Amino acid sequence: MLIKNILLVLVILIVIIIAVRCIRIVKQARMGVITRLGKFHKEAKTGIHFLLPFVDSMAYMIDLREIVIDFPPQPVITKDNVTMQIDTVVYYKVTDPKSYVFEIANPISAIENLTATTLRNIIGDLDLDETLTSRDLINAKMRTILDEATDIWGIKVNRVELKNIMPPRDIQAAMEKQMRAERERREAILQAEGEKQSVILIAEGEKQSAILKAEAKKETLIREAEGDKQSKILQAEGEAEAIRDVYAAKAEGEAQIIKQTQEATALGLKMVFAAMKESDIDDNMLALKSMEALEKLGEKDSTKLVLPSDAVNFLGTFKGIKEVLTDEKK
Repeated sequence: MLIKNILLVLVILIVIIIAVRCIRIVKQARMGVITRLGKFHKEAKTGIHFLLPFVDSMAYMIDLREIVIDFPPQPVITKDNVTMQIDTVVYYKVTDPKSYVFEIANPISAIENLTATTLRNIIGDLDLDETLTSRDLINAKMRTILDEATDIWGIKVNRVELKNIMPPRDIQAAMEKQMRAERERREAILQAEGEKQSVILIAEGEKQSAILKAEAKKETLIREAEGDKQSKILQAEGEAEAIRDVYAAKAEGEAQIIKQTQEATALGLKMVFAAMKESDIDDNMLALKSMEALEKLGEKDSTKLVLPSDAVNFLGTFKGIKEVLTDEKK
């Protein structure tokens, strides 16, 4: 009875162990390869998978994430026969687990050797300077070649980077000297350019200063001339105004004098006419008075006296005046 119980327990344990081994779980970003009797059966994606006991097995578990491989430095020779050490970094991921498992025995070693040979072929077509300055071109060519070559292995090469390029020591020393000379040359050029710009700026400043001074002097002279002009204009206008005032006053005075003279003359004539009305003036007396008036007129105006052709008739007007006055008295 005891033996039967022990056998039963052993059978139960074996069944449990077999059941546990037949249940497999595939984690995220991984994929399993299930073989049945040693032959590829199917790919096991993320999740739970049940295997047939003693028939199926999870032979491989492939990581589908991007993998980075840093290969050691490889000796390469440039077009101008310079040997240098270059190490590369390859970024790849598995896209076909079946091909990755069954198409290549050692994919990492295969990628390393393929990278080394491809790098030697590319660098062999470039000289030293092109190698040092054409990293992007080399990276692009290597990625294209590796991606095409590894496609049948179920591998996708995403990036290839040249990590370090190490020329020989003598080349490095020569390059350092060249770089130092180039820096010194650039420094001298920059210093010369700075001095040139400084001289140009100083000359431009002096030029602008001279122009501003000349313009200021010109403006001053113009303003002084304008001031003198305005002063002379105002002075001339003042003098003209004063002359006009003087002439106006003189004209007004003369007009007043003429007016007073005319008024006095008129008053005298009235008095003469009044006296002539009151007194009896004969023709001889009237002619005599007329001659006296003409004589005074000649003495007042000029030494030359011009009489009109009818001056005698004019003198006869006084006789007419007398007759008018005599008729009025009657």
